[in-house]
Amino acid sequence: MAAPTQDARDRGTAETVELTKETLEHYRLHAEMCRVLTDPKRLMLLDALRAAERSVGELAQAIGASLPNASQHLAVLRTAGLVERRRTGIIVVYRLTEPAIADACDIIHAIVARRLGRAVRPAALGIIDAPGIRLIAQEAQAGLARAIAALEVRA
Repeated sequence: MAAPTQDARDRGTAETVELTKETLEHYRLHAEMCRVLTDPKRLMLLDALRAAERSVGELAQAIGASLPNASQHLAVLRTAGLVERRRTGIIVVYRLTEPAIADACDIIHAIVARRLGRAVRPAALGIIDAPGIRLIAQEAQAGLARAIAALEVRA
C-alpha cells in the first residue's frame, strides 16, 4: 500500500491510493481494528494495560466493570490481537501485544482533550467513565484510523 509522503501529510493533501486487493484488504483490517476500539471500556482496558500486565480482577476494578463484562471486552481485544493472556495458577493475566496501540490512543486522547478544552488526559485525572464518553469515542474513530495508519507507516 502506498502511504502518503511526508510532504503530502504536511500539506494536508493525499496522494492517490492504488486500489489493489492487498490495499483493500489492508483498509478492511484497519477498519476492523478501529471498530474494536470504539467501545470506551476497551479503550480503558488498553490504558490500564499500558504500564504492565494485570489480572482480570484488577482490570475489572480499574474500569469499573464486573468480571464477566471485563472478560468479554478482553476477549474482543484478544481476538483482535491487541492483548494476550496467560494463566498463573487460577489467575489469568493480560498484557498488550501491540504496545504501539497506546501511542495511537494517546493521539486520540490529545484530540479529545483539545476539543474539550483540557490539557490533561481523563485517565490521568482518575475519571473512568464520564457521560458522553461513547460519543467522544465515536467522534475520535476517524482520528484513530489516521493514527493507526501513521503507526503502520513507521513500522
